[in-house]
Amino acid sequence: MKGIKLLIFTAILALFLASPTLAADAPKPQTTCPVLGGNVNKEIYADYKGQRVYFCCKGCDAEFKKDPEKYLQKMKEQGVTPEKTPAAK
Repeated sequence: MKGIKLLIFTAILALFLASPTLAADAPKPQTTCPVLGGNVNKEIYADYKGQRVYFCCKGCDAEFKKDPEKYLQKMKEQGVTPEKTPAAK
């Protein structure tokens, strides 16, 4: 009986370790610029379709605005979820 329990435990553990964990599937906050890859400066951003995207420097925001979908796709592929645009007061 102990052997069967150990076998079941080992199989469950192997499945758990082989599959992505919930933490890996959780959205990651944005910490890098989608244009140049530098650390974001939260004072430099663009709002697009209800999402706020941060950039490392001036110029990156202008580059983003030329093709925002391109950069949002890049962020999505990296598992990064932009913040929601703050509600207007």
